Amino acid sequence: MGKIISFANQKGGVGKTTSAVNIAASLGVLGYNTLLVDLDPQGNATSGVGVAKKGLKNTIKDVLMGDCKAKDAIIQTEFEKLSLIPANMSLAGTEFDLLQGEHPEPWAIMKKALETIKADYDYIIVDCPPSLGMLTMNSLSASDGVVVPMQCEFYALEGLSQLMITISKIKTHYNTGLTVTGILLTMYTNRLLLTQQVKNELKKHYAGKLFETHISRGVKLSEAPGFGLPVYYHDKKGKGSNEYLAVANELATRI
Repeated sequence: MGKIISFANQKGGVGKTTSAVNIAASLGVLGYNTLLVDLDPQGNATSGVGVAKKGLKNTIKDVLMGDCKAKDAIIQTEFEKLSLIPANMSLAGTEFDLLQGEHPEPWAIMKKALETIKADYDYIIVDCPPSLGMLTMNSLSASDGVVVPMQCEFYALEGLSQLMITISKIKTHYNTGLTVTGILLTMYTNRLLLTQQVKNELKKHYAGKLFETHISRGVKLSEAPGFGLPVYYHDKKGKGSNEYLAVANELATRI
């Protein structure tokens, strides 16, 4: 049975989608059958693996609203062992629709949908929106683990505390099997004093949760989404590729 992992952080611009896309692709490279689920209305994970957001037959919105089954929304990407359930801006109003619908457990819709395909994959990676609304709640309620990508800055520390409280509440009330798989430091610059200060604070409170590998800033990593490519397929021997492969390897040992 596959593992569902949410990539979540309510703060935008922290490398969440970049990490979800590249870790999903790296898991595929490592031989794991992987499904990437784009749950962000911006649809950046969709375009990040070379799938056009216009003209999609089925999206994650259709799955959540019961208009199609999860298996009918899956697209095979051109990348090794990597499939996708896409998203586009049509997802933007879905949080309201879920709350206003007649479903008795609106937070559990995604869980029930993914259970039908969970056995087909080693890993299902979900790119959550940068918020703690009903979409993220659905993903966390369906997940076995959470990866929290974050930058080394003090505002990020404040946001992490809020996210941990939310995860704890969902674990208590909706998903007792939910765990924090790891905290991934992104846009990492080792020479900055602030980076070291934030890293030390994280070690105090979340020592066992930090991934050993950090994701450095890099031109190739920033370029890759513009080509619709995970960084491994854009710059196979580059630093970004090696770092994400290392994180994917570590992830596979954690969950």
